[in-house]
Amino acid sequence: MFVNSSTTFVADALRGLVASTGDIAWHADPGFLTRRDPLSPGRVAVLSGGGSGHEPMHAGFIGKGMLAAVCPGLVFTSPNALQVHEASKAIGVGGGVLHIVKNYTGDVMNFGIARELLREDGIESDCVVVDDDVATERADGDGPGRRGTAATVVVEKICGAAAERGDSLADVATLGRRVAANSRSMAVALHPCTLPGSDEPSFDLPEGEIELGIGIHGERGTSRVPTMAAQEIVAALAGPVVDSLALERGESVIAFVNGLGATHPMELQLLYGELAEFLSDKGIEIARPLVGSLVTALNMGGASVTLVRVDREVLELWDAPTDAPAWPNTPATSAGYLGARQGFGPAYTPSGLDDDRSEFVSAWVGNWVQRVLDEESSLTDLDRRAGDGDFGTNMAAALHQLDLGSVRERYSATTIFEAVSEAYLGHAGGTSGALFGIWFRQFYRNLGTVDLASITAAARSGLDTITELGGARTGDKTMVDAIAPAVEALEAASDLAAGLRAAAQAAQTGAESTQELTANRGRASYIGDAARGVVDPGALVIAWFFQAASDAR
Repeated sequence: MFVNSSTTFVADALRGLVASTGDIAWHADPGFLTRRDPLSPGRVAVLSGGGSGHEPMHAGFIGKGMLAAVCPGLVFTSPNALQVHEASKAIGVGGGVLHIVKNYTGDVMNFGIARELLREDGIESDCVVVDDDVATERADGDGPGRRGTAATVVVEKICGAAAERGDSLADVATLGRRVAANSRSMAVALHPCTLPGSDEPSFDLPEGEIELGIGIHGERGTSRVPTMAAQEIVAALAGPVVDSLALERGESVIAFVNGLGATHPMELQLLYGELAEFLSDKGIEIARPLVGSLVTALNMGGASVTLVRVDREVLELWDAPTDAPAWPNTPATSAGYLGARQGFGPAYTPSGLDDDRSEFVSAWVGNWVQRVLDEESSLTDLDRRAGDGDFGTNMAAALHQLDLGSVRERYSATTIFEAVSEAYLGHAGGTSGALFGIWFRQFYRNLGTVDLASITAAARSGLDTITELGGARTGDKTMVDAIAPAVEALEAASDLAAGLRAAAQAAQTGAESTQELTANRGRASYIGDAARGVVDPGALVIAWFFQAASDAR
């Protein structure tokens, strides 16, 4: 984490925020943010706030059509009552002040004290408490109730828009409470956050496990379970949300997938696709989608799902414009079409099945494919240490496209190599996808009768094509370090079995030699000597390829 000092972290960040925006002003004593330009006389002033660490909530939502002021506390710590009191006085223009408060004890208490002080000042105020987190919902009603989490920004947007159109304080507050009552959320963490100045995460989460029902203050969840596929995670989050809202078929919602700080936009889009399918299966319409990291927990890896039951008025206010810097510039005004699940890249349709089938090639390639798939994580680890960490994923992305049963039982020898080539060229991407795709294409084009001569010719053609295309030579720490000696071994052999054994040994030795090489080609070349001591994963996969051939023979 970038810090100057843990004690100045919030102040330093606010300094940068103000410097990067045109309509936000910082009032250092006692500490609050407002719009630079005052509201029109008689308008309701909407104020929110809470502990820092949830950015862009709340400060990023100061602007016309949303918040007039924000009171930030220290990281995950409520602002104090004097901050809220002074900020409320600063933004009041005669229409009253509405506080939007997340349901945490400190927040509720300090905002409540501030309203008492405002009453003494003769300033009208009201409050909307957001309590959307179903993970802390209790059937008996005891305890502090549901925590306030991601639905807070939905309430801020709706109330801000209602205030902007000139609604009274009572009407804006009533509307806000209605939206809050119709909002529920649940979150999951893949890894915890780390607070500024700390060397330890906020909680321990073992490898291979995830935390369901976490809050936005770095706290543990309500259950810890083994890692699941995204589709299952979405069901685990959205199911309790739907149940708590008692949503029925035919109802409409705002569907909000929110990142918790360290979750990539691609992951959030993936989760939204699963949520859209989950809701469609239940007959629940998504009237408006929202995807993004708007309510974070510092650098927590995870996401939350929020659903808000809507009506026509809520949607009109949701669509109303705002110039708040963190609100999406072009928010969707309807849900898009959810297409069928499909792979990335062109589909492959085999042209040859039983004709010229070779049990040797079927076993050779089938066993090799299975080994590469089984070793995906170890290949990724090697590439993480010597490259950019995507090699294992690229291998799996290609080879998962194959019908392994047909490779083993139905496809002809040439069809097998064509299928593998097409899988790489169409689904792996990057340098590895292109080079492996071209390598296997030479086997498809050159493999006539399955014998030593045709396999040797295919391998030689593959080597020549790769070196011409990529420019790598022996000693550059690439797959060529395994291919070149294997080809030489095949060319020196007198029979197929002996040739494959020699090629397998030569390829393995070549792959092992890359451990002490400095890369001159590929992504590993960018980090120079830092890749020394690591076997090149591409060379290793080629060594496995020749080993599988030798074993199958």
